[in-house]
Amino acid sequence: MVYAKPCSITFGEPIEKLPLYHVQPGSLRLCIATAGCNFRCNFCQNWEISACLPEEVNHQELSAEQAVTLALNHGLEFIAFTYTEPTIFYEYMYDVSVAAKERGLKTVIHTNGAMNPEPLQALLKYTDAVTVDLKAFTSEFYQVTSFSELEPVLRTLKLLKEERKWFEMVNLVIPTLNDDTDRIREMCCWIKDNLGDEVLIHFNRFFPAYKLTRLPPTPVETLEKARKIALEQGLKYVYIGNVPGHPANSTYCLRCGKEVVGRAGLVVSQVSLENGRCKFCGYYIPGIWG
Repeated sequence: MVYAKPCSITFGEPIEKLPLYHVQPGSLRLCIATAGCNFRCNFCQNWEISACLPEEVNHQELSAEQAVTLALNHGLEFIAFTYTEPTIFYEYMYDVSVAAKERGLKTVIHTNGAMNPEPLQALLKYTDAVTVDLKAFTSEFYQVTSFSELEPVLRTLKLLKEERKWFEMVNLVIPTLNDDTDRIREMCCWIKDNLGDEVLIHFNRFFPAYKLTRLPPTPVETLEKARKIALEQGLKYVYIGNVPGHPANSTYCLRCGKEVVGRAGLVVSQVSLENGRCKFCGYYIPGIWG
């Protein structure tokens, strides 16, 4: 129903917005989305297109080849499938990804992580990096606020690890709903035990949206507490998002402590890496740097 019918096409957004922090900092992307989602999150930022039927949203006709040509004509390095859930337009995303690879473009995905293993594995052959929303670490949260399930997301994260595909996780911290420190600690322990200590997690600030407009924005102190917990559990790369200018927007060398990727929100101010290594001490920072 939505094949080659994107309802959202944007040019020139930085890769950091996905967010992907360890993937070619400052690179720009073409973003594509179609109407619909397989979740029904009460806090969705893009509910105007994700919670609608295809016939309720304006769209454009754009073939896979046309999407790739559009990105190339604008000098963009990536095509990103985001805003709504790419699982909904899987066939379209797959064909765009194949066409992009044939013409030297990279593709990235922002997903809720509920895709079945077989189609995900097929897609990963043509995908460079993935951002996964790990919305919480309780089944109750997923059932009540997203009308979905936690287990498929954990399965996807393990599969990405097994496939050695670069991925980063986002946890939108929502006051009173998923900000319990014990659950955050449990989540971070699971991440380290199952995915390793170098996988990235972004603790992002919630702002009132859709059906959760009565909740306040997440206090920055709550995000800092979540980051502290993650670091205490042994995770090495922990970021704070949606708080422009916060020191935890930037990337630091684990050996010498110097800033190797400076960020002010989504703007990259400087990169001090050579082939993924710190320019000051040579320590390797995992990621896709070129």
